[in-house]
Amino acid sequence: MNLQQLTTFCTVLSEGSMTAAADKLFLTQPAVSQQIRNLEEELAVDLLVRGVRQVKPTLQGQILYDYAKRILFLTQQAEVAIKTMSQEVTGNMKIGTLNSLGLYMISPIIGMFLKHNSRLQVKLVYGSGEKIISEMRNKNINIAILPDLKKEYGIEFEHFDKKFLFKDEMWLVGSGRDTSLPNHIELKNFATRPIISFAEKYPSFRSMLEKKLQEVGVSPVTAFESDNVGTLKRVIESGLGWGFLPSHSIRKQVKTNRMTQIEVEEVKYSVNVYLYSLKGSEFEPMVDVFFRALQQQGLS
Repeated sequence: MNLQQLTTFCTVLSEGSMTAAADKLFLTQPAVSQQIRNLEEELAVDLLVRGVRQVKPTLQGQILYDYAKRILFLTQQAEVAIKTMSQEVTGNMKIGTLNSLGLYMISPIIGMFLKHNSRLQVKLVYGSGEKIISEMRNKNINIAILPDLKKEYGIEFEHFDKKFLFKDEMWLVGSGRDTSLPNHIELKNFATRPIISFAEKYPSFRSMLEKKLQEVGVSPVTAFESDNVGTLKRVIESGLGWGFLPSHSIRKQVKTNRMTQIEVEEVKYSVNVYLYSLKGSEFEPMVDVFFRALQQQGLS
Protein backbone atom coordinates (compact mmCIF):
# COMPACT_ATOMS: atom_id res chain seq x y z
CA MET A 1 0.00 0.00 0.00
CA ASN A 2 1.09 3.55 -0.66
CA LEU A 3 -0.39 6.98 -0.04
CA GLN A 4 -1.44 7.43 -3.68
CA GLN A 5 -3.44 4.19 -3.60
CA LEU A 6 -5.08 5.15 -0.31
CA THR A 7 -5.92 8.61 -1.65
CA THR A 8 -7.48 7.10 -4.76
CA PHE A 9 -9.41 4.52 -2.72
CA CYS A 10 -10.80 7.17 -0.35
CA THR A 11 -11.72 9.42 -3.28
CA VAL A 12 -13.64 6.62 -5.00
CA LEU A 13 -15.76 6.11 -1.89
CA SER A 14 -16.19 9.79 -1.07
CA GLU A 15 -17.21 10.57 -4.67
CA GLY A 16 -19.28 7.41 -5.12
CA SER A 17 -17.82 6.15 -8.40
CA MET A 18 -14.62 5.47 -10.31
CA THR A 19 -15.51 8.07 -12.93
CA ALA A 20 -16.15 10.85 -10.39
CA ALA A 21 -12.92 9.98 -8.57
CA ALA A 22 -10.99 10.11 -11.85
CA ASP A 23 -12.37 13.58 -12.57
CA LYS A 24 -11.39 14.84 -9.12
CA LEU A 25 -7.91 13.33 -9.23
CA PHE A 26 -7.24 14.31 -12.87
CA LEU A 27 -6.72 10.66 -13.79
CA THR A 28 -8.31 8.40 -16.35
CA GLN A 29 -11.00 5.99 -15.18
CA PRO A 30 -8.86 2.95 -16.15
CA ALA A 31 -5.98 4.34 -14.08
CA VAL A 32 -8.22 4.62 -11.03
CA SER A 33 -9.58 1.10 -11.58
CA GLN A 34 -6.05 -0.28 -11.88
CA GLN A 35 -4.98 1.31 -8.60
CA ILE A 36 -7.96 -0.22 -6.83
CA ARG A 37 -7.28 -3.64 -8.39
CA ASN A 38 -3.63 -3.45 -7.32
CA LEU A 39 -4.72 -2.63 -3.78
CA GLU A 40 -7.21 -5.53 -3.72
CA GLU A 41 -4.59 -7.95 -5.07
CA GLU A 42 -2.04 -6.83 -2.50
CA LEU A 43 -4.51 -7.31 0.35
CA ALA A 44 -6.10 -10.42 -1.24
CA VAL A 45 -9.66 -9.18 -0.58
CA ASP A 46 -12.43 -7.40 -2.45
CA LEU A 47 -12.65 -3.83 -1.21
CA LEU A 48 -15.57 -2.55 -3.29
CA VAL A 49 -19.01 -3.69 -4.36
CA ARG A 50 -19.23 -2.32 -7.88
CA GLY A 51 -22.80 -1.23 -8.68
CA VAL A 52 -24.24 0.17 -11.89
CA ARG A 53 -24.29 3.77 -10.66
CA GLN A 54 -22.35 3.70 -7.41
CA VAL A 55 -19.65 1.74 -5.65
CA LYS A 56 -19.88 0.78 -1.99
CA PRO A 57 -17.28 -0.67 0.38
CA THR A 58 -17.25 -4.30 1.41
CA LEU A 59 -16.78 -4.98 5.13
CA GLN A 60 -13.02 -5.11 4.59
CA GLY A 61 -13.25 -2.02 2.39
CA GLN A 62 -15.01 -0.06 5.12
CA ILE A 63 -12.30 -1.02 7.61
CA LEU A 64 -9.60 0.11 5.20
CA TYR A 65 -11.51 3.33 4.46
CA ASP A 66 -11.67 4.22 8.16
CA TYR A 67 -7.95 3.56 8.65
CA ALA A 68 -6.95 5.21 5.37
CA LYS A 69 -8.70 8.46 6.27
CA ARG A 70 -6.81 8.55 9.56
CA ILE A 71 -3.50 7.77 7.82
CA LEU A 72 -4.02 10.51 5.23
CA PHE A 73 -5.11 12.98 7.89
CA LEU A 74 -2.00 12.30 9.98
CA THR A 75 0.15 12.63 6.86
CA GLN A 76 -1.52 15.97 6.18
CA GLN A 77 -0.93 17.12 9.74
CA ALA A 78 2.75 16.19 9.53
CA GLU A 79 3.19 18.07 6.25
CA VAL A 80 1.40 21.16 7.53
CA ALA A 81 3.39 21.12 10.77
CA ILE A 82 6.76 20.78 9.07
CA LYS A 83 6.13 23.28 6.30
CA THR A 84 4.41 25.80 8.57
CA MET A 85 7.33 25.77 10.97
CA SER A 86 9.95 25.92 8.22
CA GLN A 87 8.31 28.84 6.42
CA GLU A 88 8.41 31.01 9.55
CA VAL A 89 5.51 33.07 8.24
CA THR A 90 4.26 35.81 10.56
CA GLY A 91 1.53 38.41 10.50
CA ASN A 92 -2.21 38.56 9.88
CA MET A 93 -3.49 36.32 7.09
CA LYS A 94 -7.04 37.08 5.96
CA ILE A 95 -9.16 34.37 4.33
CA GLY A 96 -12.58 35.00 2.83
CA THR A 97 -15.22 32.56 1.62
CA LEU A 98 -18.90 31.67 1.57
CA ASN A 99 -20.49 30.30 4.74
CA SER A 100 -21.10 26.84 3.28
CA LEU A 101 -17.53 26.47 2.00
CA GLY A 102 -15.87 27.84 5.12
CA LEU A 103 -17.86 25.72 7.53
CA TYR A 104 -17.02 22.41 5.88
CA MET A 105 -13.60 23.01 4.34
CA ILE A 106 -11.62 25.77 6.02
CA SER A 107 -12.55 25.75 9.71
CA PRO A 108 -11.32 22.18 10.36
CA ILE A 109 -7.78 22.90 9.16
CA ILE A 110 -7.16 26.39 10.55
CA GLY A 111 -6.14 24.92 13.90
CA MET A 112 -3.33 22.92 12.32
CA PHE A 113 -1.68 26.09 11.05
CA LEU A 114 -2.03 28.01 14.29
CA LYS A 115 -0.82 25.07 16.40
CA HIS A 116 2.57 25.03 14.70
CA ASN A 117 3.13 28.76 14.18
CA SER A 118 2.31 30.98 17.14
CA ARG A 119 3.37 34.08 15.20
CA LEU A 120 0.69 33.61 12.54
CA GLN A 121 -2.74 35.18 13.04
CA VAL A 122 -5.61 34.09 10.80
CA LYS A 123 -8.82 36.01 10.21
CA LEU A 124 -11.59 34.00 8.56
CA VAL A 125 -14.35 36.08 6.99
CA TYR A 126 -17.68 34.65 5.86
CA GLY A 127 -19.78 36.73 3.49
CA SER A 128 -21.65 36.86 0.23
CA GLY A 129 -19.74 36.39 -2.99
CA GLU A 130 -20.10 40.10 -3.67
CA LYS A 131 -18.60 40.99 -0.27
CA ILE A 132 -15.57 38.73 -0.75
CA ILE A 133 -15.08 40.04 -4.30
CA SER A 134 -15.07 43.60 -2.96
CA GLU A 135 -12.31 42.61 -0.52
CA MET A 136 -10.36 41.00 -3.37
CA ARG A 137 -10.75 44.07 -5.57
CA ASN A 138 -9.26 46.25 -2.85
CA LYS A 139 -6.51 43.69 -2.07
CA ASN A 140 -7.76 43.45 1.50
CA ILE A 141 -7.72 39.67 1.50
CA ASN A 142 -4.89 37.15 1.06
CA ILE A 143 -6.85 34.02 0.17
CA ALA A 144 -10.39 33.52 -1.12
CA ILE A 145 -12.27 30.24 -1.63
CA LEU A 146 -15.02 30.88 -4.17
CA PRO A 147 -16.83 29.34 -7.13
CA ASP A 148 -15.45 30.34 -10.54
CA LEU A 149 -15.49 34.15 -10.50
CA LYS A 150 -15.86 34.43 -14.26
CA LYS A 151 -18.80 32.01 -14.50
CA GLU A 152 -20.64 33.11 -11.38
CA TYR A 153 -19.93 36.82 -11.16
CA GLY A 154 -18.55 37.77 -14.58
CA ILE A 155 -15.26 39.04 -13.19
CA GLU A 156 -11.57 38.09 -12.98
CA PHE A 157 -8.63 39.61 -11.11
CA GLU A 158 -5.15 39.71 -12.60
CA HIS A 159 -3.63 40.26 -9.14
CA PHE A 160 -4.92 36.86 -7.91
CA ASP A 161 -3.66 33.41 -8.83
CA LYS A 162 -6.15 30.55 -8.76
CA LYS A 163 -5.91 26.83 -8.04
CA PHE A 164 -8.70 24.34 -8.77
CA LEU A 165 -10.11 22.65 -5.66
CA PHE A 166 -13.16 20.66 -6.73
CA LYS A 167 -16.30 20.62 -8.84
CA ASP A 168 -19.47 21.49 -6.96
CA GLU A 169 -23.07 20.74 -7.93
CA MET A 170 -26.52 21.72 -6.71
CA TRP A 171 -28.65 18.77 -5.61
CA LEU A 172 -32.34 18.66 -4.79
CA VAL A 173 -32.60 16.80 -1.48
CA GLY A 174 -35.26 15.79 1.01
CA SER A 175 -35.36 13.91 4.30
CA GLY A 176 -34.00 10.37 4.21
CA ARG A 177 -36.82 9.35 6.54
CA ASP A 178 -39.48 10.37 4.01
CA THR A 179 -40.27 7.15 2.16
CA SER A 180 -42.71 8.95 -0.14
CA LEU A 181 -39.96 10.92 -1.88
CA PRO A 182 -39.62 10.04 -5.58
CA ASN A 183 -36.28 9.15 -7.16
CA HIS A 184 -36.76 11.82 -9.80
CA ILE A 185 -39.24 14.55 -10.71
CA GLU A 186 -40.05 16.87 -13.56
CA LEU A 187 -39.42 20.51 -12.72
CA LYS A 188 -43.13 21.31 -13.06
CA ASN A 189 -43.65 19.30 -9.85
CA PHE A 190 -41.05 21.23 -7.86
CA ALA A 191 -43.67 23.21 -5.94
CA THR A 192 -45.66 20.15 -4.82
CA ARG A 193 -43.77 20.14 -1.51
CA PRO A 194 -42.65 22.95 0.84
CA ILE A 195 -39.52 24.56 -0.59
CA ILE A 196 -36.46 25.17 1.57
CA SER A 197 -34.32 27.82 -0.10
CA PHE A 198 -30.59 28.44 0.17
CA ALA A 199 -30.18 32.22 0.03
CA GLU A 200 -26.49 31.83 -0.81
CA LYS A 201 -27.13 29.85 -4.00
CA TYR A 202 -24.60 30.43 -6.73
CA PRO A 203 -25.84 33.34 -8.91
CA SER A 204 -25.68 31.49 -12.22
CA PHE A 205 -27.57 28.54 -10.73
CA ARG A 206 -30.22 30.83 -9.31
CA SER A 207 -30.67 32.52 -12.70
CA MET A 208 -30.86 29.19 -14.50
CA LEU A 209 -33.40 27.74 -12.05
CA GLU A 210 -35.62 30.84 -12.17
CA LYS A 211 -35.59 30.82 -15.96
CA LYS A 212 -36.48 27.13 -16.19
CA LEU A 213 -39.28 27.52 -13.64
CA GLN A 214 -40.74 30.34 -15.71
CA GLU A 215 -40.57 28.16 -18.80
CA VAL A 216 -42.70 25.45 -17.16
CA GLY A 217 -45.06 27.98 -15.58
CA VAL A 218 -44.15 27.35 -11.94
CA SER A 219 -44.00 30.14 -9.36
CA PRO A 220 -42.78 28.42 -6.18
CA VAL A 221 -43.30 29.94 -2.74
CA THR A 222 -40.43 29.49 -0.31
CA ALA A 223 -41.46 28.00 3.03
CA PHE A 224 -38.08 28.65 4.72
CA GLU A 225 -34.94 30.48 3.62
CA SER A 226 -31.49 30.90 5.16
CA ASP A 227 -27.90 31.54 4.13
CA ASN A 228 -26.71 29.07 6.77
CA VAL A 229 -26.38 25.67 5.13
CA GLY A 230 -26.18 23.90 8.50
CA THR A 231 -29.59 25.22 9.48
CA LEU A 232 -31.06 24.25 6.12
CA LYS A 233 -29.71 20.72 6.43
CA ARG A 234 -31.38 20.28 9.82
CA VAL A 235 -34.68 21.65 8.48
CA ILE A 236 -34.63 19.31 5.48
CA GLU A 237 -33.54 16.28 7.51
CA SER A 238 -36.48 16.86 9.85
CA GLY A 239 -38.84 16.44 6.89
CA LEU A 240 -40.19 19.98 6.60
CA GLY A 241 -39.56 20.24 2.85
CA TRP A 242 -37.01 19.87 0.09
CA GLY A 243 -34.52 22.20 -1.54
CA PHE A 244 -31.37 22.61 -3.61
CA LEU A 245 -28.12 22.55 -1.61
CA PRO A 246 -24.46 22.48 -2.71
CA SER A 247 -23.26 18.90 -3.03
CA HIS A 248 -20.01 19.46 -1.10
CA SER A 249 -21.99 20.14 2.08
CA ILE A 250 -24.40 17.19 1.92
CA ARG A 251 -22.47 14.24 0.44
CA LYS A 252 -22.16 12.56 3.83
CA GLN A 253 -25.86 12.97 4.59
CA VAL A 254 -26.84 11.51 1.20
CA LYS A 255 -24.32 8.68 1.52
CA THR A 256 -25.63 7.71 4.97
CA ASN A 257 -29.28 8.04 3.85
CA ARG A 258 -30.00 10.92 6.19
CA MET A 259 -30.95 12.79 3.02
CA THR A 260 -32.34 11.57 -0.27
CA GLN A 261 -31.23 13.08 -3.57
CA ILE A 262 -33.99 13.61 -6.13
CA GLU A 263 -32.97 13.81 -9.78
CA VAL A 264 -34.38 16.74 -11.75
CA GLU A 265 -33.67 16.09 -15.41
CA GLU A 266 -34.12 19.71 -16.49
CA VAL A 267 -31.73 21.02 -13.83
CA LYS A 268 -28.11 19.92 -14.21
CA TYR A 269 -25.60 22.35 -12.74
CA SER A 270 -21.93 22.26 -11.81
CA VAL A 271 -19.25 24.85 -11.15
CA ASN A 272 -15.54 24.72 -10.32
CA VAL A 273 -14.45 26.01 -6.92
CA TYR A 274 -11.03 27.67 -6.72
CA LEU A 275 -8.54 28.90 -4.18
CA TYR A 276 -7.63 32.48 -5.15
CA SER A 277 -4.40 33.85 -3.66
CA LEU A 278 -3.07 37.40 -3.75
CA LYS A 279 0.09 37.71 -5.83
CA GLY A 280 3.11 39.19 -4.11
CA SER A 281 1.76 38.51 -0.62
CA GLU A 282 4.10 37.59 2.20
CA PHE A 283 1.90 34.54 2.68
CA GLU A 284 2.64 33.08 -0.77
CA PRO A 285 4.87 30.35 0.76
CA MET A 286 1.86 29.16 2.77
CA VAL A 287 -0.58 29.00 -0.14
CA ASP A 288 0.55 25.62 -1.47
CA VAL A 289 0.47 24.08 2.02
CA PHE A 290 -3.01 25.51 2.59
CA PHE A 291 -4.15 24.32 -0.83
CA ARG A 292 -2.96 20.75 -0.26
CA ALA A 293 -4.64 20.69 3.15
CA LEU A 294 -7.92 21.80 1.59
CA GLN A 295 -7.67 19.11 -1.06
CA GLN A 296 -7.10 16.47 1.60
CA GLN A 297 -10.01 17.82 3.65
CA GLY A 298 -12.30 16.86 0.78
CA LEU A 299 -11.53 13.16 1.32
CA SER A 300 -12.75 13.07 4.92
